[in-house]
Amino acid sequence: MTRIFISADHGMALIYFLQSDVVSTLLDAGVDVILLTDDDTKTKIQERFGSLRPSSSADNRQPPTVNRPSIIFEGLRLNRAHDYARKFRPRLQWALAYLRRVGGSRRINTEAMDSHIWEVWAENSWKFRLGVWIPSALMILLLRNFAWARKLLVRMQRHFTPEIYADLFERYQPDLVIASTPGWRMDRYLLRESAQRGIPNMTVIVGWDNSSSYNVSGADVQYATCWSQLQKDELVYGSDWNPEHVNIGGIPSYDGYFRKQWLMPKDEYFKLHGLDPNRKLISYASSFVHFAPNFPNIEALAKLVSSDSLAEPSQLLIRLHPSHFQDKPKIFADERKQVFELQKKYPHVHVVQPVALGGSLGYYGGEDMDEKSSMMTYSDVVVTVYSTMLVETAVHDTPMIAATIDVPGGWSKKNKFSLSLKEIGNWPTHKRFREAKAGRVATHSNELKAALNLYLKDRSIDSAERRKFIEDEITFTDASSGKRTAEFILRVLNN
Repeated sequence: MTRIFISADHGMALIYFLQSDVVSTLLDAGVDVILLTDDDTKTKIQERFGSLRPSSSADNRQPPTVNRPSIIFEGLRLNRAHDYARKFRPRLQWALAYLRRVGGSRRINTEAMDSHIWEVWAENSWKFRLGVWIPSALMILLLRNFAWARKLLVRMQRHFTPEIYADLFERYQPDLVIASTPGWRMDRYLLRESAQRGIPNMTVIVGWDNSSSYNVSGADVQYATCWSQLQKDELVYGSDWNPEHVNIGGIPSYDGYFRKQWLMPKDEYFKLHGLDPNRKLISYASSFVHFAPNFPNIEALAKLVSSDSLAEPSQLLIRLHPSHFQDKPKIFADERKQVFELQKKYPHVHVVQPVALGGSLGYYGGEDMDEKSSMMTYSDVVVTVYSTMLVETAVHDTPMIAATIDVPGGWSKKNKFSLSLKEIGNWPTHKRFREAKAGRVATHSNELKAALNLYLKDRSIDSAERRKFIEDEITFTDASSGKRTAEFILRVLNN
């Protein structure tokens, strides 16, 4: 029996693997899947997805004496991984992680990486800057310009390979290990152990900006599957991937959008949030909260819908970000409270919060795909910053606006590194959105009002550009990405 390990340490990875055709197609092909995920929520995940089995037609192809392929759930032992990162030469491990985050080749757009460099500078002391940041800056110059330096960085990380998963490797003897990053997160230890044992491994790209915001691999990883030629170029030119080992499979997480499998009836959705069917619906998806407050965008929208100054009577639905539910730093929770106060202050303003799965997954559990899909489908306009929600909204062919209204000083007034929302437009994914003209950008309230009125009068505006945008960004729009991705995994196994 062929067996594979899949690391799903994030809610986006759960959607990618379990709420698509990826795992079911692998099971159909006779592959046993051992899914490693958050220890605290493993039981909940198993209860929800443990019934996944091969389809009846695939099962009939199995000889009677052959065991049916199945999915088995194991913990990722993240506490042990974090302990190792904190206790075993932590400064050097941190430095290696920092360098791989910002050390991608200058052959690609490095704007997102550059912002992280200055974030680390701003949030640390002068002692740290002199002792760590400045020497690291010299290393970054080498990494940005020379492939040998990036490859050396990958090799250096082999020294940090604790045998956290030794018993699992011995018990299951996997033929392939797959993770939702190439070692950018705590999956680095699992991937390093697989490489040390000579077991082939692979990464899947689950996030729109992953291949441009994170670069050098945290382990020796041989194969990758990504959304588009755009992402493949970022992997090949930014991180030295072998182009023959990088597959373009689309994004399985969106197959359900194309099938409308998560879509709630409109009247049911409106009733759920107390929405008025006689008013246009404007939705705001909070985003980028780690770098800038969202409240100026939200307040501007609330004033516009409540004053009835738009072209059509409208209402506002605000979707909070998972970070708004973090206890630290306190500023995110404070903004959440501001938003709920705004709901009390203004008429026609409603708030929806993501569903929490618990454990380290928090509010990233992928539990509310029906909420997201229904919101994007039934909204007349979706507003966000430069979130992945722009791609998801384009899938639903709903007009969209990137709002970048700044508060002077941003978070920096509260001792947190902050970026102006107006200055992030050249990040790779943000720049592609603007150049595609798939939606509008609003830098102040008057621009926001004009863009909203444009779409409220005619939602077909920019529809052709939205279609072209998703074709460029996700490649496949026929709900086939899960199967395509699984077929690539099977080809690697067969080789």
